[in-house]
Amino acid sequence: MLKRRRIKQTRTLTERLADEAARCREEARRLAPGRHRETLLRRAHQDETAMQIDAWLRSPGLRAPT
Repeated sequence: MLKRRRIKQTRTLTERLADEAARCREEARRLAPGRHRETLLRRAHQDETAMQIDAWLRSPGLRAPT
């Protein structure tokens, strides 16, 4: 049986997503307009959306669906 590799995260999900979004935006800023640049900008936007969803899920006012 294969053993699962477990990694203890040292930074929060929000920190990792923020760093990835900033890295993607910085790399996209240096590129000429094109497909790769648009892909990086889309990825940065997805990371920012994931941060908002994570914050919403962790909010104290969130109630379970009924």
